[in-house]
Amino acid sequence: MDLRTEIKKYAKSKGVPLWKAAKEYGLSDSNFSRMLRYDDKVSIEERKIIYEIIDRLAAER
Repeated sequence: MDLRTEIKKYAKSKGVPLWKAAKEYGLSDSNFSRMLRYDDKVSIEERKIIYEIIDRLAAER
């Protein structure tokens, strides 16, 4: 599974819209989606940050 699909599924399972995760990450929705297209360009640290953002947003609900 590619990174974009993985992140989308995870965010959906937590009830967090991707645009909110993008905003919290500091990117527009389109730039965030574009970034996720390139698995090899997103470091492990950046992936952890994205998952932490999604978890935090889900907890705030």
